[in-house]
Amino acid sequence: MSPVLIVLLMFLALVVLFVLGTPVAFALGTVGLTFIITILGPAKLQILPHAVFAQMSGEVLIAIPLFIMIGSLLDKSGIADDMFELIYKWLGPMPGGLAVGTVLVCVVIAAIVGIVGAATVTMGLIALPAMLSRNYKKEIAIGCISGGGALGFLIPPSVTMIVYSSVTGVSIGKMFLGGILPGLLLASLYIIYIIVRSFVQPGICPAIPKEERATWTEKFLALKGLFLPFLLIFSIMGTIFMGLATPTEASAVGALAAIGVVALHGKLSWDVFSSSLYRTARLGSMVLWIIIGCLAFSTVINSLALPAFLTQVIKSVGINPWTVLVAMMASLFFLGMVMDDLPIIMITTPIYVPIITSLGFDPLWYGILFILNMQMAYLTPPFGFVLFYMKGVVPEGISMGDIYRSVGPFIFLQAIGLIIVMLFPQISLWLPSLMG
Repeated sequence: MSPVLIVLLMFLALVVLFVLGTPVAFALGTVGLTFIITILGPAKLQILPHAVFAQMSGEVLIAIPLFIMIGSLLDKSGIADDMFELIYKWLGPMPGGLAVGTVLVCVVIAAIVGIVGAATVTMGLIALPAMLSRNYKKEIAIGCISGGGALGFLIPPSVTMIVYSSVTGVSIGKMFLGGILPGLLLASLYIIYIIVRSFVQPGICPAIPKEERATWTEKFLALKGLFLPFLLIFSIMGTIFMGLATPTEASAVGALAAIGVVALHGKLSWDVFSSSLYRTARLGSMVLWIIIGCLAFSTVINSLALPAFLTQVIKSVGINPWTVLVAMMASLFFLGMVMDDLPIIMITTPIYVPIITSLGFDPLWYGILFILNMQMAYLTPPFGFVLFYMKGVVPEGISMGDIYRSVGPFIFLQAIGLIIVMLFPQISLWLPSLMG
């Protein structure tokens, strides 16, 4: 049987299990084990324990639960409230200022936590009521939070980047550096769009009333809200870029700093700490089980030598490398609409990355394109995960249809960002090149 046909049958079986409601990890594991036994033979099962042990014994994956813990602690810290107060006082008086400030706060949260849902839920609870109460159009208010929240994929530290690096062997530090400029590019596109819309249609993002505007003294006092967030960012990203710690070590430093931040806000208690540990254990174990399930699935793909087969076909037919890349991006986008990013990494990376490398493309650059793609898919109706995060925090009266309409312009901006990074690879490769 053709390797391509076998893999197509595996994906079909996977879709059936997903439709039946099987958890992702168990669906992947079931399909993988079934095809190992039936196609490769029971003797090949001995490959799997070695693959799992090799993957799980790497120190890279230790960073995942630590970053989850940082996010869990910061939910209780009050940092986001302080930052929103800051942008309210400084940017509120300008049209669209609260929306612009919301994007900036999402950037800061992404640079601390590295989890997509963190900024979406936090700013949905804090910024959305403030914008709606000041007559911001729903489309802009919801859209800027959804688009800004998805930046957690791209702006380091990112859990998705950690998993991609652990699978491909690309340096985590270089992946983190590679995501900075594309992340800032997307944030800049959001901000430009908001400002232009605010001036073209003045009524959709009004400035806050004069009686609510802060004095210069109040504005400068509000700047203290930047200290702890930037201290956290330095404890994680600063220690990595200065060579003081590896990404895994920096995640531990960041977790300790997050505990300190919660304590400084007077919100550290046993209930807060224990609930954060519980959430960390629950989400962390879920991620690791997904990785184990994916290893069973990818064992079949690797044993069939599918990447080498596809590479040979592509080269023999003479398909343009850029056509192959665009086809990969399209397939990833559609997968991202119905599947979580971690299984997609574990399933497609063993197939796509060898092909990408053989065609002369940089796997680090491809990794950034992959993450941009996942970010866009997470916003796309009807199954984009960010849309459901938003639905969980929006006030009554806002329907899923309202949320779908609000993300359209931001998906378009993300597509522009993806195309720009595709056409100008140095946007994602320049900072990593400085590491040598």
